[in-house]
Amino acid sequence: MQLKPSAVLAAAVFFLSSLAAGAADNGDWRATLERVSPSIVSIQVDQTRAFDTEWNSSSQATGFVVDADAGLILTNRHVVTPGPVVAEAVFLNHEEVELTPVYRDPVHDFGFYRYDPARLRYIDPVTLPLAPEGAQVGREIRVVGNDAGEQISILAGTLARLDRGAPEYGRGQYNDFNTFYLQAASGTSGGSSGSPVIDIDGNVVALNAGANTQAASSFFLPLGRVTRALNLIREGRPVTRGTLLTTFVHVAYDELRRLGLSEEEEALYRAEFPGLKGMLVVREVLPGAPAEDRLAPGDILLTVNGQPVAEFDPLADILDEGVGETVNLSLRRGDEMLQVALPVTDLHRVTPDAFVQFGDAVVHDLSYQQARHLNVALGAGVYVANPGYVFSTAAIPRAAVVVEMDGEPTPDLETFVDVVSGLKDGDQVPVRWFGFDDPRTPRVRSLRMDRRWFPAQRCARDDSSGHWPCEALPEVGTAAPPEPASTRFPPESDRKLATLQRSLVLVNFDMPYPVSGVSDRNYHGTGLVMDAEQGLVVVDRNTVPEAMGDAVLTFAGSVEIPAEVAYIHPLHNLSVLRYDPALIGDTPVRSASIAPAPAMPGDRVWVVGLRGDHRLVSQSTEVASVDALTFPLSRTLRFRESNLESIQLVNGPSDFDGVLADEKGRVLGMWSSFAFDAGRTTEQSNEGMPGYLVAEVAELARGDRELRSLESELSELPLASARRLGLSEEWVRRLEAHDPERRQALQVTRLVAGSPAASLLKPGDVLLSVNDNVVSRFREVEVAAQVPVARVVVWREGEALSLEVPTVQLDGSGVDRVVQWAGALLQAPHRPMAAQRGIEPSGVFVAYYAFGSPASRYGLFAGQRVVEVDGVPTPDLDAFLAEISGRPDRSAVRLKTVAWNGQEDVITLKLDNRYWPAYELVRGSRGWRRTPIPSPVPGEGESLPPFPAAAR
Repeated sequence: MQLKPSAVLAAAVFFLSSLAAGAADNGDWRATLERVSPSIVSIQVDQTRAFDTEWNSSSQATGFVVDADAGLILTNRHVVTPGPVVAEAVFLNHEEVELTPVYRDPVHDFGFYRYDPARLRYIDPVTLPLAPEGAQVGREIRVVGNDAGEQISILAGTLARLDRGAPEYGRGQYNDFNTFYLQAASGTSGGSSGSPVIDIDGNVVALNAGANTQAASSFFLPLGRVTRALNLIREGRPVTRGTLLTTFVHVAYDELRRLGLSEEEEALYRAEFPGLKGMLVVREVLPGAPAEDRLAPGDILLTVNGQPVAEFDPLADILDEGVGETVNLSLRRGDEMLQVALPVTDLHRVTPDAFVQFGDAVVHDLSYQQARHLNVALGAGVYVANPGYVFSTAAIPRAAVVVEMDGEPTPDLETFVDVVSGLKDGDQVPVRWFGFDDPRTPRVRSLRMDRRWFPAQRCARDDSSGHWPCEALPEVGTAAPPEPASTRFPPESDRKLATLQRSLVLVNFDMPYPVSGVSDRNYHGTGLVMDAEQGLVVVDRNTVPEAMGDAVLTFAGSVEIPAEVAYIHPLHNLSVLRYDPALIGDTPVRSASIAPAPAMPGDRVWVVGLRGDHRLVSQSTEVASVDALTFPLSRTLRFRESNLESIQLVNGPSDFDGVLADEKGRVLGMWSSFAFDAGRTTEQSNEGMPGYLVAEVAELARGDRELRSLESELSELPLASARRLGLSEEWVRRLEAHDPERRQALQVTRLVAGSPAASLLKPGDVLLSVNDNVVSRFREVEVAAQVPVARVVVWREGEALSLEVPTVQLDGSGVDRVVQWAGALLQAPHRPMAAQRGIEPSGVFVAYYAFGSPASRYGLFAGQRVVEVDGVPTPDLDAFLAEISGRPDRSAVRLKTVAWNGQEDVITLKLDNRYWPAYELVRGSRGWRRTPIPSPVPGEGESLPPFPAAAR
């Protein structure tokens, strides 16, 4: 149902009519379509939370008015959705009204929305009558609605079958069952969901629900159960739904004979139901159901309460009217006749209507839908609809079923909430679970509770309002720091390895939010202890990409302790973590020793690191070269290494990272993982980071020195190429004398936007000297730039120019503040934007947007900058917050955005404070803190005037 509304329905009517100019009924169809069109709507659907079989998403579909006075719209169940939803209907004339979900069927693919008819001013829709009896083989029909997202279309077809089985959409997906479907060759596609299937008189004979694009077949839901539900809703009565927790299928007579049906029984049922070609047979019984030991696959259903039954609707009538009662079934099992009495279970009671959200995860009761797919009993555990941050960090996937948490069984949501409510932020607890790939084998993972990054709350559906109001889980504080623990490193016969392993630590880093262009959220790599007394660990930026996250260090594969981000190198692929040395007791950790001389081509080196299983690994090799490292620009605007000569190895390892060491166990550099964009994917490459940068970043983290930058990206330029640019013989000789081995100069490739260099230097300048020192290597420029103002000589347009270029002092704090608003994650523009794309550091940067939120609905996508709100400039986060704070729910906001290439756009966005409240995360001296931003939410049930609400 990935569609968008269109204003071309009238044109489509005319187009269809013109195509059928030669048909005798052309005029009748045209009149019918013109009459029904004002009652058919495009529905914009925002599923705000993952729930049951559905992910949170923004999409479009179709619906139609079935009660114009009450404002009732019929559509599919998967359009009303089983979970929290925000929806709007767009009529033919583009009038837009908000929708409130009234009913979604627990099993069949239909549901109802309601709108306020008084909100419509320029269009007068009529009630489209439901006529289930009009569904007949050979009847010509039209499917009117959205199709493929491009237009509201009208598709012609002829009903071919009335007894097709329900379409199968795959294990774990929503699947209808215990009903016939109608089939026609009308070729509908996504977005046609919820379209009416009408006859020439304008009666709705079926509801479009699915399609097989390979066969150009469309599947329609018959209207028997729909009509009953609509009548009950109109009367304000509960829509009761009963079940035996058993799936039946319709089986043809030839197979029924093989299953044991006698000739007499076949003759009786053929006479009783002359239009049918078979009978109902038990396909599966849910484990734990009352019928589990009473019914079996292959049982032929003969009668229910003494009434012969051979199709689904009569069986459903009996069960829906008999919830809580007992029904008597007669069945044939081979040669045996069975009489079985079974209780009728309330379908609504086995359909989840509440969830708990914590650590960005969504968990609720296991539904009948998913219990069928897993073939497990209801109450087997709670279902992970969205693993979020806490479960994905623990390697527990979506669709996992949690059976035990912190040693407590969790058969249902209430017991699960009791356990979660008692967990403090940072508590580590075991979780026992099973998944779709192996539901018979539970697994155990360790989960770290989160209350810091995301709110923790329980939400339940309120059928009177159509909303899912939430209550915050009680605040229980933060877990105490771990008790100090000591360990010893495994014995190692190789002396240098024994020395090095005392300085190596496994780093695990988890990011709760994608920030600064970084999309992945879970990382691990090898860290190097550079200061054992202060607890400083150096690691690459592909393991710790940003300052926002949770870090855990593991020493000797035994002692695990938390750490915090101390420094993010703004120029190079290095980060520093800080831990409390007291937490590792007397574990013999030592500070690494940096080799006094840099690695040179031909040197024998050893790559030593830790695998994910904590094992120490090493490989002997030699230095192949020390070359300039060049990566493509990042399409996501993430950090990208530049101005670096990296150490290249002969067949260096690609399956682990770590350090480069000499034969004495001294560190020559880090064997680091670099992330870079290659087309539309992110790739990784292991390269050698020189030891002098490793030592430098430790000094920066300690605060021993400051870091200044000329804010210029440079590239190597052969002297022959420099000559072609007109470089004078004098400067060629000086460069040759400066570095006889490297016949090269440095050329300015790009400049950091907003820096002094951006207004003084130009791309293409050949950099000759800094502070009177000839330069031809990146490191020489970096060292020379550690002054407030650098005297720079460049070759430009045939002459040497001397410039006074102020340098920029950089800090290593990384991102330290983000705002969650309308489902978008906002931050200050980060340095890679200015460094790679020349983007001025103004406005607020959209780092991420959540599916099913206003940001995804209205196009506030990642990579944009918001520079105005309702015409007021927003140069920074403070200005943005001043404009958006206190805005009421569902109010419209006009945003001016700028793309990475400078293209401006204006979008409008309608707020959703109920499901996407605003909050701010700020890093302070005591770590990160989450604070709500005022965002008023109206009282429940205020969106529509009173209406008799149907229970569930």
